[in-house]
Amino acid sequence: MLDVIFTDPIFAIEVITSGLLSGIMYSLVALGFALIFKASGIFNFAQGAFVLFAALTFVSLLEMALGAGWNWGLAFVLCLLAALAGMIAYGIAVERIVLRPLVNQPLIILFMATIGLTFFTEGFAQTLWGSQVHPLDLKIPDEPWQELGEATGLYLSYFEIIAAVIAGVLVAGIALFFNKTRVGRALRAVSDDHQAAMSVGIPLQHIWAITWAAAGIIALVAGMLWGAKLGVQFSLSLLALKALPVLIIGGLDSITGAIVGGLIVGASEKFAEVFIGSYFGGAIENWFPYMLATVFLLFRPQGLFGEKIIDRV
Repeated sequence: MLDVIFTDPIFAIEVITSGLLSGIMYSLVALGFALIFKASGIFNFAQGAFVLFAALTFVSLLEMALGAGWNWGLAFVLCLLAALAGMIAYGIAVERIVLRPLVNQPLIILFMATIGLTFFTEGFAQTLWGSQVHPLDLKIPDEPWQELGEATGLYLSYFEIIAAVIAGVLVAGIALFFNKTRVGRALRAVSDDHQAAMSVGIPLQHIWAITWAAAGIIALVAGMLWGAKLGVQFSLSLLALKALPVLIIGGLDSITGAIVGGLIVGASEKFAEVFIGSYFGGAIENWFPYMLATVFLLFRPQGLFGEKIIDRV
């Protein structure tokens, strides 16, 4: 199949471009992990459950509003705002109730707390909204963009393009927020040294609350996009596992790494499935990113943009 790259380069470009668009959506999921880790040093294993909870909350509210006869546009906006407020409140509540009492505890205890939070969040979502699968229609057609295909030969899905633009805008906004705003600079200071940040008057607990609220917002956008693509179902929480290769390749504590890692994973898995998969019997898309991440662990364990850990003795 590798000869197709030379005999039909337009098809090869189409495959890689489609992978890059999916990669931006992977970056969105990975960004939630990177934000929490950068600000607190905690690997938030519950971020996938946050994505599920956010998507399930939004689609359930939307179904109730439409069932009551509301106009779709009005129902969408109000349900989006309600779900957004809910995820911000939930993120802040998690930080204050679960993690704040564990400040200065070993990181393994904090990590185990996020594992417990994963199961609680999934159960809480099921208790509130049920466990059935919900289709989510964002009014974005999942069909090829004919005009683009006729002009360039690249037949890409409307949904993939628009979802990538939405995810890209949010990712870029978070990056600008970290680098250009006062709160963002405080977040970076906290990520560099907690004690030094507190010594100059930066309120550590407030910064953590903002970070967890931001992770809730990211989870809502990711849940809506992936829910529209796959259906809102409990397998959405497994997106956390898909984000792991992104974080390993890009760097666990890097916003830029989450973006670049997502692009690499998205493009490589599509390329591998289409052009290399036949040599392995097919169906390598699901495990190829993990193999690629393993190579990075062997030769660059901190990732492309992660900070190299130096232990001074």
